[in-house]
Amino acid sequence: MMEGMFRFPAAHALRRCVDRWAGSPRALDVVTALSAFALMSLDVPGLARADNSLTGVTASLVLAAGAGTLVLRRRLPWVPYLVALVLMGWLHEVTMVQFALYSLGRFRGRRVAIVATALYVLAAYGLFLTPGWPARHGDTLSDFLSLVVPIGVLAAGVGIAAYRQDLVRALEAQRSEAAARQAVQEERISVGRDVHDLVGRELTVLAVRAEVLSVRARGEAHQKDFEELADTARRAHHMLNETVVRRADGVAETPGLDGLAVLAEESERMGGPVDLTVAEEAKTLSPLRQTAVHRVVQECLTNAAKHAPGLPVTVSITVAGADLLVEVANPLPRTPPDRAPVSAGTGLFSMEERVTSMGGTLTAGPDGDTYRVTALLPTGLRL
Repeated sequence: MMEGMFRFPAAHALRRCVDRWAGSPRALDVVTALSAFALMSLDVPGLARADNSLTGVTASLVLAAGAGTLVLRRRLPWVPYLVALVLMGWLHEVTMVQFALYSLGRFRGRRVAIVATALYVLAAYGLFLTPGWPARHGDTLSDFLSLVVPIGVLAAGVGIAAYRQDLVRALEAQRSEAAARQAVQEERISVGRDVHDLVGRELTVLAVRAEVLSVRARGEAHQKDFEELADTARRAHHMLNETVVRRADGVAETPGLDGLAVLAEESERMGGPVDLTVAEEAKTLSPLRQTAVHRVVQECLTNAAKHAPGLPVTVSITVAGADLLVEVANPLPRTPPDRAPVSAGTGLFSMEERVTSMGGTLTAGPDGDTYRVTALLPTGLRL
């Protein structure tokens, strides 16, 4: 009983491997080679008796070797084709030609199949004119061609039809993939609009409530805090509207290096001093590159406020030849924040995707007692 329990998983795994292999293209090639050999083996008695000096065993080995080349029919279909021509001239065996021409039509298309068929007919005609070639293959040229031509044309035609069917399936797959991408894009737009409607409403309520509290706290120490909170909520709502609604129409303004000072001020109001250095050469970059730099710095400052609140942040943007270097560093906190930061975990991925899409590189991670983010991307300026 125990022995049967131990054998069952092994048998199940073996069956999965067999099923996986059976559905692979290589398995189909092996079956094709075996089928060709099975058909050609029917001629072994005649080959051993009359066509040549081969015995039944040696003839079987030769035919098996020739059929075995069909395993290469996907990558190197010319190999079984040339072998088929050799077998036709040596052993007067035309079965292999059918498989070879079909393979050329299936995996190389119409043009190659037509050329291969024409070469096959010419080669067969040359063999027909060769003295000593078996007369039973056709007493006259018309009889011979009526046998040779249909074999090649039919096999190549079926292969070409299969090739076109493969193209149709590939186009349908691409169409389905494009439709799926379109559906995803539409869903993202729908989600963005929902976010705009729902979150925008909450931001509006937050701004109104903050304004009411600032009025009630007039003359008190917290009045300025409430006013800043209301202003932040209004700016967030405006940014959400710009990103979700107007960007879809291509009219949203993209932030540039001029907006880095505002980001630094916001971080300082949250308690984290920012040392910002921007080279004058960087201000001549294209708006697209400036937007990329702005997004990288924005994400870095946000992460610093989450994971290292209150610690200073150094932002350096320099130009060295044809490269733009963005470095953002902050000390690692000795103790984790009192509250675990809320994070989706996609900020670093978004930064890296934006930088690499412009031909740059991005590295991020601890460097001693400092967490450092370094982005290097081409300036696009003519030197």
